[in-house]
Amino acid sequence: MPIAIPTLREGAVTLRPIRLRDSRALEGELLANRSWLRKWEATNPYAPMSFDTRASIRSLLTHSRSGNGLPFIVEQDGELAGQLNVSSITWGSLSSATIGYWVSERFAGLSVTPTAVALATDYCFYQLGLHRMEICIRPENKASLRVVEKLGFRYEGLRRRYIHINGDWRDHFCFGLVAEELTQGVLRRWHEGLVPADAASVTAADLESAAHPVRVITR
Repeated sequence: MPIAIPTLREGAVTLRPIRLRDSRALEGELLANRSWLRKWEATNPYAPMSFDTRASIRSLLTHSRSGNGLPFIVEQDGELAGQLNVSSITWGSLSSATIGYWVSERFAGLSVTPTAVALATDYCFYQLGLHRMEICIRPENKASLRVVEKLGFRYEGLRRRYIHINGDWRDHFCFGLVAEELTQGVLRRWHEGLVPADAASVTAADLESAAHPVRVITR
């Protein structure tokens, strides 16, 4: 079932549907922010890195038409700031989805990312009726870890060699929220200062484990 991609706003931040005509601007942002983004970029272990942004957008829109994703452009004061994708949408007994995102370096520290994540999560909970949202973050990505801390995503565990990032399989910390944990929306809870202080705290054992990646045995 196709999902209509909404336009969501909070202050200067807007989430809007991605379009094919965004490809040139997106490619420019990705190239201009290579040193900022490359170490966090998902890669395909079976194919070379590609900057075919039109093909990427077509793929995202196909997933949306299949009911499996919500691809957004993130804007700050009307200027393209990055992307946010709600992916792996699963209906029925699971009713869950995953959020991934990036923003350009010049917008870092302006609360663009937590605002965008909160808007998308609230939409998925209260408009789509999903039950659970997940964000997985590399242990080294301090900026993204700060996002889940601000919004109160609950720490759920360490996933070894979980996603292929920047040329290798990388460990990730996993964070989740279920709709029943919230007495108000994610955005409102954050703005009202009601986020549990330790929800996103990573256990000492997992911090220690993440500091020692799994050794790859070659034969």
